[in-house]
Formats: sequence, C-alpha cells, structure tokens
Amino acid sequence: MERRNNEEVLVTSSLLVDQENATNYYHCIVPGGVDGGSSSVTAAVIFSTVVVVCGTFNTGCAAGYSSPAESGIVEDLGLSVAEYSVFGSLWTAGGIVGALISGRTADLIGRRGTMWFADIFCIMGWLLIAFAKDYWWLDFGRLATGFGVGLISYVEAVYISEIAPMNIRGGFTSASSLMMCCGFSMIFFVGTVISWRTLAIIGAVPCVLQAIGLFFVPESPRWLAKVGREKELEASLWRLRGERADITQEAADIITGSICFTGVYKTFLQFPKATILDLFQRRYAHSLIVGVGLMVLTQFSGVTAISCFTSSILESADFSTTFGSRAIAILQIPVMVVSVVLIDKSGRRPLLMVSAAGMGLSSLLIGFSFLMQDMNQLKEVTPIVVLIGLLTYSATYSLGMAGLPWLIMAEIYPINIKGVAGSLVTFSNWFFSWVVTYTFNYMNILLYSIISGSTVLFTAKLVPETKGRKLEEIQASMTHFLH
Repeated sequence: MERRNNEEVLVTSSLLVDQENATNYYHCIVPGGVDGGSSSVTAAVIFSTVVVVCGTFNTGCAAGYSSPAESGIVEDLGLSVAEYSVFGSLWTAGGIVGALISGRTADLIGRRGTMWFADIFCIMGWLLIAFAKDYWWLDFGRLATGFGVGLISYVEAVYISEIAPMNIRGGFTSASSLMMCCGFSMIFFVGTVISWRTLAIIGAVPCVLQAIGLFFVPESPRWLAKVGREKELEASLWRLRGERADITQEAADIITGSICFTGVYKTFLQFPKATILDLFQRRYAHSLIVGVGLMVLTQFSGVTAISCFTSSILESADFSTTFGSRAIAILQIPVMVVSVVLIDKSGRRPLLMVSAAGMGLSSLLIGFSFLMQDMNQLKEVTPIVVLIGLLTYSATYSLGMAGLPWLIMAEIYPINIKGVAGSLVTFSNWFFSWVVTYTFNYMNILLYSIISGSTVLFTAKLVPETKGRKLEEIQASMTHFLH
C-alpha cells in the first residue's frame, strides 16, 4: 500500500469529534461504518499468541524456581542462607535492569527482536544454573534470567495487544497471565520430585520454543508503521487477518495513528522521538498516572510480598505450609481462565474493581485473624481463617489485578511514547515489587487492605474502559494533542 493512497483515504474520510462532558473522549468515524479493529480470530493470531505466551510461561517458571530448588541447591553446593538469599533476590535485580531498557529495545529492534534478545539471556541463565559449579554460576544465571524476564514482561503484552482484533484483545493479552500462573504451578509441583538441575533445564524449554516459534510469526503492524515500513505492515496484516480480509481501513488507521483531536490527524512519522521528559507533558498526564498508578497500587496491595511469604504466613497461623501452598497454586489457574473469558465481556474496569475489593477484604480478614491470635482470642479458628483469606486473596488477584494493569498499559499509550512509557511502567512494577517484598516484615497486612480499597477508588475515577475500542481511539481519548 502506497503512502499517497493512504492519504487519499484519510482526505475522503469523514470525521466526527464527539466530545462528551464527563469523559472528553474522541471517536473517529470512518466511511460506511467500517471497523478496522474488529474481526474474527485467525490461526495466525492464535499461533502468534501461543508463541509469545511461552515467554510468560518462562516468567512463571523463574518466579517459582527458588522455592522447590532451595534445599537441593543449598545441600549440593554448600550455600549459606545469606548466599541463597542473594541468589533469590538477583532475579528481581535483573528484572529491574531489563525493565529500564525494555521499551527502548522494543522500539529499536522491534517486538520480535526484543523477544529473541530476551530469550538469549533466559536460556543462558537457565543453563548457567543447571550446570553451576559454585554460587557465582548460580548468581550470574539468576541475574541473566531476571534480565530476560524484565524485557519480556513489557513486550509480550504490547505485541499481543497490537496484533489481536479489538473484540478479543483483552482475553488474548490476559492469556499471558494465565500461562505465567501455569508456569509457576508447574515448576512448583515438578520441583518436588526432580532435582534442581533438571528443573532448570525444564525452565529453559519455553524460551527455546519461543525462540524457534518467532521465526514463523509476523512483526507487529503498529511497530512497522512507526518505523515507516508500510509494505511490510500490509503483509503483516494480511497474515494476521486472513487473505480474504479487507485490511484497507485498519491499515489506514494504524498508519495515521487515528489521532483525532478537533479534526487534526497526525502520522506516526510526524511525531518527534520521545524522551523520558516528554512523558511529563500535560497531554500525557492522564495515561501516565493510570499506567504507573495501577502498577504501584498493585504492588502496595501486597501481592508479591504475600506470594513470596505465603509459607511464612501459613506457618505463623499453625497451618500446613505444603497443603496451603499447593491449594493456592491450583486455585489460581481456573480463576485465571474465568478472567480470560470475562475480560472482553464484562470489561476491564468492573474486573479491576472486583479484584481490588476482594484483595482488600482478604487482607483485612488475614490481618484481623492474626490480631485476634495476638490477643489470645479465637486461636482455634485462626489457621482455617488465614487459609480462607489467602485463597480468596489469590483468587481475586488472579481475576483482575494479575493481568489487567499490563493489558491497560499496552492499550493506553500512543505509539510515539509507548517505548519510554512502557519502560517507566515496567520499571515501576519491578522496583516497587522489590520495595514491598523487602519491607514485608515491617508492615502490617491491614495496610495492604487500605491500599486495595484505594485501588477501587482509583479505578472508578481515573481508569478508562477500553473494551471493544480500537487502540488508536483509546489513545486519542486519553491524550490531549496540541495544535
């Protein structure tokens, strides 16, 4: 498709700017009501998504590895508690570094290139762990794996949201969170019956499968538009939508960005290269607050800390750590399946608010149980109440807060700032994950309940509903482009 043809489509297109009093959203109306963003799912979209979620399956494997491997590693290599603690924490350190460059890397070498780059580090990291001779091998392997996961945590959500039709975009993007839960559960259960070295080799398998599969999936059409490769964009859309699909309007929308603000259109190439300082312009304030705010609130709701210290919480309640941990791991998967099914039917905002409210009530229940235990009241029911609280917390987190912040992050940022914004949002998630985990022993679980309640209000007031809307429409509605 030639650029001049695209411009002719835009010139002849009718434009209606509908400014609503409450939301100030703007919608582009195209001739004949053609919707370039909604189409039936194709085999190419399914296969591309499967390939990408291999990376998040690896993320779950990496997150769950240190728990079942601890006793074997400590015994075989003679590590001290302090040395093993360093090994466990380096995953987060690597993730923070990977998050810092994830957006820029995805903008520079493309979505597929970034996933290949991440796979190299993940495979190398797992092999270093599997064949470790001493703790230096372990530490470098864990750091490399964390770095790769930090890259993948940004690019996989962005890639899926950019290739999937808008009517199934939410469910397909959230499938990555489902696969992360599957990876975590798989590595936890398998790790109880095989050696830690074999477990590390198994952890590398999803990365290898993804690295091979990426040869057979198309690049993101929106990234191709960003770098001015319009012929390749058209070829990518043909593969994703099917040979008989009419991609004319969708291609035009992507090339122009469908940025409509009082009748002004801009193409991607007309925007200057964004820097981190550009994010703090007034026009990006809403999207920046939503993206970073959801990540920070999710972490300060205690999710990473509670996940890492589940065994300690159960032990403090005098409940079986083995049974409780396995029950939580099993419960997450069916709840995530329900979330994937509901996300494009009920919408993002309702699921986020229900999820945050459930997490808040669960934290309140857990905190109240320990408060009663400290007061020597109702001590006989504390174990079962704490288990119910943890199960409810895990289930409600999996229902919405597990994957929706990543989906919304991938949907709300215009392509010209998506790289730097994505890096900042991903860095916020990893950094505050470390902060909350580090401060867990100094925090009261009741504080997590208060923050979860604040998340409900934050979502109700600031987070837009993105269900059933084209990416370009969402981004235009949240961004105030100046004349």
